[in-house]
Amino acid sequence: MRSILGAVLLLAATGAALAADLPAGGYYAAPTPAPLYGFSWYGPYVGGTIGYQWGSVDNNPTKPSGIAGGLEAGYNWQRGQFVFGAETDIQLSGAEGTFAPWQFSSPWYGTLRGRAGVAIGNVLVYGTGGLAYGDLRAVTAALSEDRTSVGWTVGAGVEVGFTPHWSGKAEWLYVDLADRNYSLTGTENGLAAYLLRMGVNYRF
Repeated sequence: MRSILGAVLLLAATGAALAADLPAGGYYAAPTPAPLYGFSWYGPYVGGTIGYQWGSVDNNPTKPSGIAGGLEAGYNWQRGQFVFGAETDIQLSGAEGTFAPWQFSSPWYGTLRGRAGVAIGNVLVYGTGGLAYGDLRAVTAALSEDRTSVGWTVGAGVEVGFTPHWSGKAEWLYVDLADRNYSLTGTENGLAAYLLRMGVNYRF
C-alpha cells in the first residue's frame, strides 16, 4: 500500500512540474521553424555594372581592351534552391587596340541571356548564355568604318544578397560577334572578347 501511495504521489508531482512549464493558455506550441532557404531571389530587378573587356579581332592582329560599363535588368523565378530567369544589358566600352595601320574599337554592345543557378541562402551561383550584339569600328588614317554584328555569349557568376532588395555580383562573360566585311581592311572582321565585371542590383 505504501508503494502504491508513493507512486501516485510521484506521478502527481511530475504532472504538476510539467504543467508549470506550459504557457498560460494551457497548451504547448512548437516553435515555428526558420525558412528553409531564408532569402528570396524571385521577381524583377535593375542594376548597373562596370568591368574590364579584352579580346581579339578576327583576321587582324589588333587586340582591343579597356573599361566597359552599363545598365542591366532581369527577372528571376525560384523553385526551392533553383533559380532561373532572363537578363538583358547594354554596355558602353572603351576597349580599343592598334596594330599599325589599323585601329579597332568596340564602342558598345548588349546581351539578352538566360540565367540558371543554385541558391544557398543569400548566395546565388549561376551560369548564363544567349544572344550578343554590338558595334566593331575599324579606323585607318582619317577613315573609319562601323559594322553592327550579332553573335552569342556565355558566362558564369556569383551574386550575394546584402538586404532583401540589394545584391552585388561578380561575373565573367565571353562575347563572340560574327564577322562582317570591311572595305577598309578588305576582309571580314569580328570580335571575340572576354569581360570580367562587378555589378549591383535592386530587386523590387
